[in-house]
Amino acid sequence: MDDDTRKIPSHEVTYGRLRDMILFGHLLPGQPVTIQGLIRDLDAGMTPVREAIRRLTAEGALMPQGNRRVAVPQLTPALLDQLAFVRLTVEPKLAELAGAHLTPALIDRLEAIDDHVDRAIRAGSVSEYLGSNHAFHFALYEASDAPILVDIARGLWLRFGPSLRVVCARYGAAALPDRHEEALAAMRAGDRAALARAIENDIQQGIDQIRQAQAEGGV
Repeated sequence: MDDDTRKIPSHEVTYGRLRDMILFGHLLPGQPVTIQGLIRDLDAGMTPVREAIRRLTAEGALMPQGNRRVAVPQLTPALLDQLAFVRLTVEPKLAELAGAHLTPALIDRLEAIDDHVDRAIRAGSVSEYLGSNHAFHFALYEASDAPILVDIARGLWLRFGPSLRVVCARYGAAALPDRHEEALAAMRAGDRAALARAIENDIQQGIDQIRQAQAEGGV
C-alpha cells in the first residue's frame, strides 16, 4: 500500500478540525461565523467546509443562520435536561462495561491522561483541561466494546462541550469538573459499580455548573 492510499481524505480532515473547534468551545454558542471565515480558519476549500457544515448540522452541532453563516446552538435549560438524562444513562453504563476489559496498561494510560487533567487545572488552562478530560473519558469508553453507545456519547459531548467551555472559563480552574481519582480508585479495586458511580458524579458536576450558570444568565 503506498502513502497516498493511507492518507486521510481532505473532507474528513476538515470535518475533524471543525468538530474539534465545536467540541472544545472555540466557537461560542450563539455566535454566528461565516463560511468564508471557516474556510480561512480551517485552511480548507469551499467543498470540504460545506460538507463538514452539512454533517455537523445533521448532528445538531451547528445551526444555519442565513446569509452564509452558521452558529453553535445555545444550550437552553430544556435541552440541557435532555442531554443530562441521556449522558447520565449512557456514560455510566459505558464505564461499567469498560470495567470488564480494563488492563493494567490501560489503567496506567488513564492515570497518565489524568495527570494532564490535573496539570491543566493547576495551570488554569481551560483548553488543555477540555482536551485531556475528553481524552480520559473516551479512552475509558472505547474499552467498553459498545460502539453504538460510544457513538451516542460522542454526539452528546459535541452538544455539551461549547457550553462547558463557557462555564469553565467563567468559574475558573478550581471549579473544573474532575472526579477521576474516584474512577481510578474503582478501576484499581476492580469495582465496576463504583466506577460507574464515579463517572456519573463527574458528569453531574459539569451539568450542575451549567445549570447554575444558566440560572445566573451566564450561558
